[in-house]
Amino acid sequence: MEIERKYLIIQQPDLNGLTAADHLEQAYISTSPVIRVRRKNSSFILTIKSEGLLAREEYEFPISQEAYYHLLEKRDGIIIEKNRWNIPCPSGLTIELDIFAGPYQGFMMAEVEFPDLETANSYIAPDWFGPEVTQDPRFQNSSLCQRNPVEIQEFLELTEKMKGGGR
Repeated sequence: MEIERKYLIIQQPDLNGLTAADHLEQAYISTSPVIRVRRKNSSFILTIKSEGLLAREEYEFPISQEAYYHLLEKRDGIIIEKNRWNIPCPSGLTIELDIFAGPYQGFMMAEVEFPDLETANSYIAPDWFGPEVTQDPRFQNSSLCQRNPVEIQEFLELTEKMKGGGR
């Protein structure tokens, strides 16, 4: 079970002293149900996710590089590119800060995964987080991959307006 909350990022935190970011490239074979292929640095993964926003089933399977590129050709939408920074929290949780590249260049979002719903519901986000977007399906990566260049620009403008309002 994957339990995670998502937030827009108002201000990029200081990343000095952290281990280098993972480079992620991912594409969706299907968005309903969610079937994703991902390259994480030099690893290749097939992921299947159930429906849901805060909590859902997630299954990951390692695949070969050849299988990844074969499936990548069958994608539904654009390839999502991002660098993921893992930022440890004093609580023992980890913030996954995604700084997007490619069509979403400059867009930033953070995800925090939780061991259970109680921990997720009691989480207090740091000040550098913007509005929570967990329950907004527009911020799922499977939605991000479906936009054309004009829709991406409109989405980026919307997120800037949302960040102005804070949490």
